[in-house]
Amino acid sequence: MADPAAPTPPAQPPASDAGTAAPDAGTAAPDTGTSAQRRWDQGWRGEVGRLLEVAALVGLVVTQPLLDVLGRSPDFFLFHRADPGQILLLVTLVAVVPTLPLVALGALSRLAGRTARAITHTALVGLLLAALAVQVGRHATPLRGVPLLLVAVLAGAAGAAAHRRWRAPGRVLRLAAAGPVAFVALFLLVSPTSAVVLPRSDGGAAGTAQGAAVHPPVVMLILDELPLVSLLGVDGRIDAQRFPHFAELAGGSTWYRNATGVSGWTPNALPAMLTGRYPARSVAPHYSQYPDNIFTAFGGLYDVKAQESITRLCPPSRCEQPITPEQGLGVLVRQTGKLLGQIAGPTESAVDPEDSYREQTRAEAGLDSAEPVPDDPKFRWDSLDDNQPARFTSFLAGLKPEPRPTLHFLHLLMPHSPWAYLPSGARYDAPEDLPNDGAGWVDLARQRHLAQLGYTDRLIGETVRTLRASGLYDQALVVVTADHGVSFRPGAQGRGMDAIKAAAGEVAWVPLFVKEPRQQTGRVDDRNWEHVDLLPTVADEAGIRLPRRVDGRSARQAPRTDSTKHFYDRPGEPITFPGGVPTPPPPPAPHPLVGTEVRAGPAAGAARVADLAAFQATDPDTGTLPALVWGDVPETVPDGTQLAVAVNGRIGAVVPVVPADPGGRRFAALLTDDQLFRAGANTLDVYQVTGDGTLRRLALS
Repeated sequence: MADPAAPTPPAQPPASDAGTAAPDAGTAAPDTGTSAQRRWDQGWRGEVGRLLEVAALVGLVVTQPLLDVLGRSPDFFLFHRADPGQILLLVTLVAVVPTLPLVALGALSRLAGRTARAITHTALVGLLLAALAVQVGRHATPLRGVPLLLVAVLAGAAGAAAHRRWRAPGRVLRLAAAGPVAFVALFLLVSPTSAVVLPRSDGGAAGTAQGAAVHPPVVMLILDELPLVSLLGVDGRIDAQRFPHFAELAGGSTWYRNATGVSGWTPNALPAMLTGRYPARSVAPHYSQYPDNIFTAFGGLYDVKAQESITRLCPPSRCEQPITPEQGLGVLVRQTGKLLGQIAGPTESAVDPEDSYREQTRAEAGLDSAEPVPDDPKFRWDSLDDNQPARFTSFLAGLKPEPRPTLHFLHLLMPHSPWAYLPSGARYDAPEDLPNDGAGWVDLARQRHLAQLGYTDRLIGETVRTLRASGLYDQALVVVTADHGVSFRPGAQGRGMDAIKAAAGEVAWVPLFVKEPRQQTGRVDDRNWEHVDLLPTVADEAGIRLPRRVDGRSARQAPRTDSTKHFYDRPGEPITFPGGVPTPPPPPAPHPLVGTEVRAGPAAGAARVADLAAFQATDPDTGTLPALVWGDVPETVPDGTQLAVAVNGRIGAVVPVVPADPGGRRFAALLTDDQLFRAGANTLDVYQVTGDGTLRRLALS
């Protein structure tokens, strides 16, 4: 019998409830179910925290810098004809996709245990902090290349150690995870590109007829990055030998020799030309931001055939552009990837989406040949006609009489870089990392610019020939000009403030030719023309009264009494300088060896040449030649040494060995005479020119 005084043992729970039974009062038995739930919650919160930290760092390393550049470059999307849906998808990819592989790596590392997961996350934080340090270092220090990488790696390691030791860095990063959302919102709502994503209007009011005015056909060809001085000879006239078609145009039109653009940047310069207003705000070159422009003003009385490149000033209600550059999400992603490489790299790089703007040729666009090959003997191969820019081909095809007055408009990215044409129209390849400034390089850049300008001259000739053949030339108002120039001054190459201060004559002054209907003879007008005068002048000649006030002055009005020029490196911030036709820089004296024949002698030294195999199998029928020769030389060849480059026994260029840059001790030579080449195998020789003029052949590899 049981002792009645003995305590009654607690009832045992059923076996199936053993894991959830409440412990006896006073015992320390754990609640294993609650603990597991707590551990799961803590693990889940930890994973979310790690995700937020990675997202914050990716936002700082990738999302913010990319959206900052693209947000300030609406012309990037306009050039590639991206619609709002494609832009939104690209923004989503930029904001989300770079984070996904890092998150996936972290999730996989968890399979190896908590320690492996923690180590992996710390390593990712360190790598991302190092990448961020590269970008910060490029902006805040003079370090570049390997030294910057070493400092960035140390900074990343220190940051990872701090993140692992203390909680505060992780908390800061988790708060910063809101950054990508803010960066996307700023891009879509505040940046200049926002007008392209969310256009807010469809153009302004149309102009009205000036009484019983006659409305002639209007043909406008706007070139890009063409300084007036590039066309001039030593006498200050158009160099008719190098640019015969520009000279022909000047001989039958009014040449406004003192004409200047109002900005060195097309997204500011072209809207000023087509609205007659000085740049006031940094906004997209889009019809929603510039509703009152030449296309909307002419749209009521004229049919509009417009071919724009990096602007979209003609609203869809007035015109559509049939020929487009490479477009679609694929090209946006590729070009954005190149931008990221420039942003994230440890070397100096000009982050400019404009570097991707290249005119498609008619062959690339798949257009049938619409024009016969010119009779000029330098057009030796039919395929050169396929090199003609596709939008220019479409422009020419539309130059014919129409039942209604028509505005034919083309903004052509010629002779704008990237430079790829010889004067004959043959194309050549070039590495993307060749500098445009510095000893030797600025001279090569100018030479390549002038070669492409020689081809642009042929396009001008084709335009005039087509206008004459169609019967439009005599009756039409024809305008040929450029939006801005570019400086090739050593130490101030380009279009920024340094170039404007050092060489305003190369950046601001542009060619401007206006052929009035039935004009037969040429004349020169040296009035103080600024490109805000273009719209009111064209409107007056076309018999159209503009619906809005403009800053410009029509050429039918009295000239300005003030010679001051106004220029805007930034909208709303004009700088001024005195006017006057610029004096062309002295042309470089050709080296006496160029054009001479030379016999191959014994090798005395060595050099490496890129794409040497192209000379062994040259096919002129492709329209492409290995006309740019570049390579490097050993340390035994001193800086400044002259190198003579010969093809098939004839010297085509003499260039210096330039001081070492991040690409090495390099040289590059442009062979502008395509008659140096022949079909099949070609012999390339590079000679070192000694002080006494002796040529020492370098062995090439």
